[in-house]
Amino acid sequence: MEPTDIELVTLAKAAQDERAFAALVRRHQARLRAFLVRLCGDASLADDIAQDAFIKAHAGLSGFKGGGSFRSWLYAIAYREFLQDARKAKAAARLEGALKENAAPEAGALQTGLSLDLRRALSQLDEMERAAILLCDAAGFSHTEAASALSAPLGSVKTYVARAREKMRAMLSAETSSEPDAPRPQPAKGPHYVV
Repeated sequence: MEPTDIELVTLAKAAQDERAFAALVRRHQARLRAFLVRLCGDASLADDIAQDAFIKAHAGLSGFKGGGSFRSWLYAIAYREFLQDARKAKAAARLEGALKENAAPEAGALQTGLSLDLRRALSQLDEMERAAILLCDAAGFSHTEAASALSAPLGSVKTYVARAREKMRAMLSAETSSEPDAPRPQPAKGPHYVV
């Protein structure tokens, strides 16, 4: 039986066992990276942010007290890294004189498993809505875990997710109905994303 995240964290903290932390990285890196790719729309940037998040998690492992899951703690670090990178990018754009318009997605970004319509719909959500729906619907977080990862109140996260789902349903149904030969979409209970 594989050790739990908490057992691996305990080993990594108490025994300074690098193999235990490496096991945590292997366990969480693919889904964390997928979340970040969908959040920022750039695979190489997502890789950089994920790497920074794991480095910060390793350095701050003594700060993990186990009150929540290791996964939500790690995603909180990654989300803060994403926000910090976004602030740096905005500052650089202001320094250059103007913010750049949304660029067309690069070919590499399209390989994330999301359709172009879904990527467009996600890009139209505000930052917190996009992060909340990706955590809850794509990464499989509970609302409580997502609230912890986003450092947001639970009620707010529920609102962000509900609002994002409604906006995405509207955007995706508008896009499919505007295509003349497109089949009629079947009603769904909620969006499901490939992770």
